[in-house]
Amino acid sequence: MDEIVHEFLVESYENLDQLDQDLVALESDPSSRVLLSSIFRTVHTIKGTSGFLGFGNLERVSHVGESLLSELRDGERVMDPQVADVLLALVDTLRAILAKVEAGAGDDVDVEPMVAQIVAVQEGTAPAEEAAPAQEPAVADEQQAAQPPAAAEEPAVVEPDAVVLPGPEPEQAEADAPVAPVAVEPAPAATAPAALAVKHEEIELPGRNAADGSIRVDVDLLDSLVRQVGELVLVRNQFDRIAGAGEDQETKRSAQRLSLIASELQEGVMRTRMQPIEHVWSKMPRIVRDLAKMLGREVRVEMTGGDTELDRSLLEAVKDPLTHLVRNAVDHGIEAPDQRRAVGKASQGLVTLRAYHSNGQVVVEITDDGAGIDPEKVGRSAVSKGLRSTSEIAAMSSSEVLDLLFLPGFSTAVKVTNVSGRGVGMDVVRTNIEAIGGSVDVESSVGKGTTWRMRIPLTLAIMPALTVTCCGSVYAIPQVSLLELVALGGQDTRIEHVGTAPVFRLRGTLLPLVSLAEVLDLAPESAGRVIAVVEADDQRFGVIVDRVLNMEEIVVKGLASRLKQIGMYSGATVLGDGGVALILDLPAIARRVLSTEIAELAKVRRQTAVQTTKAAQQVLVVAAGDRRVAIPLSAVTRLERIRTERIEQVGTREVLQYRGALVPLVRLDQVLGAVGGPTGDELDVVVYTRGGRSIAMAVSEILDIVEDDARLHSDIDDHGLVGSTVLDQRVTELLDVRSAVRAADAGFFDDDHDDDHPHGLADRAAFDDDLLAGVR
Repeated sequence: MDEIVHEFLVESYENLDQLDQDLVALESDPSSRVLLSSIFRTVHTIKGTSGFLGFGNLERVSHVGESLLSELRDGERVMDPQVADVLLALVDTLRAILAKVEAGAGDDVDVEPMVAQIVAVQEGTAPAEEAAPAQEPAVADEQQAAQPPAAAEEPAVVEPDAVVLPGPEPEQAEADAPVAPVAVEPAPAATAPAALAVKHEEIELPGRNAADGSIRVDVDLLDSLVRQVGELVLVRNQFDRIAGAGEDQETKRSAQRLSLIASELQEGVMRTRMQPIEHVWSKMPRIVRDLAKMLGREVRVEMTGGDTELDRSLLEAVKDPLTHLVRNAVDHGIEAPDQRRAVGKASQGLVTLRAYHSNGQVVVEITDDGAGIDPEKVGRSAVSKGLRSTSEIAAMSSSEVLDLLFLPGFSTAVKVTNVSGRGVGMDVVRTNIEAIGGSVDVESSVGKGTTWRMRIPLTLAIMPALTVTCCGSVYAIPQVSLLELVALGGQDTRIEHVGTAPVFRLRGTLLPLVSLAEVLDLAPESAGRVIAVVEADDQRFGVIVDRVLNMEEIVVKGLASRLKQIGMYSGATVLGDGGVALILDLPAIARRVLSTEIAELAKVRRQTAVQTTKAAQQVLVVAAGDRRVAIPLSAVTRLERIRTERIEQVGTREVLQYRGALVPLVRLDQVLGAVGGPTGDELDVVVYTRGGRSIAMAVSEILDIVEDDARLHSDIDDHGLVGSTVLDQRVTELLDVRSAVRAADAGFFDDDHDDDHPHGLADRAAFDDDLLAGVR
């Protein structure tokens, strides 16, 4: 069922239940303005929403009922039994129509009889018994006693397609309960006074309606439950530690059961606090519409992933930053219609809101297809405001320059308006998002648009974390920021220094190091033995700690104002042994510590990684007689092992019949003048195919596929070689593939005019694309 209709049904069922109570109470106190106003608002709400959803019959009967209630509210009519009866019949009719809507049949019900009843009461033309759904039990009993026994057992006279409203007998009321009336019409004169014929299509109400599937719970109660579950998690952690230290197996089993139950309870309670982000998004189209109209722009909004759920408290925290980013996208991003048409864009701009789950977080993206953000303009603005020097800007990458947008007081607006230009906003956005453990960044392409990306934790109450020790104290590192752990030896040679900044050589790349003892200004008891590799604000660095304790779920507690002012902690937690651990605020540490030498090193590390990726390529290492040779993997299409009897002669050349074609064969040991070529009945062959032509290179043995760093190449070469290098601590010769191929097929590269390709191959994108197949 559509979610909006479902919410409407839940609310309407609840309102009708309350309406029954209010109408009965109103009979006892007809002058109560509070009850009259409540009843009127309920029917008015149902009328308005049903009209919005397109339920015309439901809207019509509600509208007529609202008119009668309006007369009561305005004092034009008094509440008498006749009015009460017809209003209660209206409630039953509304409930029956809702049941049909819930069953998927829409509201295609004849409501004219019910409308006629209400109008008759308004005009004073309805007979007294017409609107009376029942009489006093005593009267009904007397009438029943006066009838013959057979007649007493028969039901009241009812027209075809009619049902009797609940009568005086409790058993009859229970029997009729599943069937609710849709419309009421005057009973025939022959009908007994106790019976009221109601003409309608029979609708059997479901045993459980939409409202029965949900309840309304006070938010404070949910918050209290979350706190109680948090305390239970702490007790669970403590019990786990006690059980783990002991030898009693029954205690261990009990601890495991408690852990399972606590985890399931925690998950269930946390789900009760989750709400779709659509609750916040619902206001964005109106905000965009009003702002676009004020700025003279044409903008539409698209939203995807609105059902992505977040903790209720986080939704509140993200509301203002999201609103600011959306306003910023319209104000700074989307161009005026004439400007967009001038550059070939549609006059109407597009702002897209997207939410999705990623790595245990919720990612919210706000994207516009506007003019984008020019890093050069941002850099000039930063220099003019004295936020950065010209040399600092020149050394920054584009993403680092765009990150300056989050500095306090920064703005690129040409003029100050009531929308933008005062330099207040982006720093607040980042501060608010980081205050809930999230992060925000920006990507932009000049002329194409900008994407603002917020990463938000699913919940703040309970989260997995790594507990570590430093200088005798325990600290918690949120798991969402943790990448890996590296153990250090006594005199680890991988720790180096760039200037005064310590770095760690991790798998060939330089990782900036931060000593937690130095950051927190603690007296170290011993040298740190573990590096926690973390990532915050798109910066990867290592935090040196003394020891790793455990990975466990922690309950986040708020900090006192004095601890908050330190700016290094995002919260605290109680451990299983009763001790307290502070939760490290890694983004704050990154900004404070990585702002000088280590920040420069982090940039160098990223640049080095890019250069290393460009410099490294995979090569196939083979033996050609007594020579060890590397062949670029881009020149390898297939590896084959063939029997020597398949080799044939064409003139002075050796050839193979390979996949329906005649393929020239070249022996690398002969090309290089190596000693001791391949022997035996089988031969290893490297097949290289390009542009429909193939050649086969015979080798003595296929050894390995390894990474080759071009920066380590030597220019020492020989016939058939382009140089040499060291691979796996052994000198390896680099094959001149071009000369080797031409030894077998002189016209193989006739369509290639570039002789400067590394390793003797043409360095052209089209050529490389042909070789991406690799080893099959």
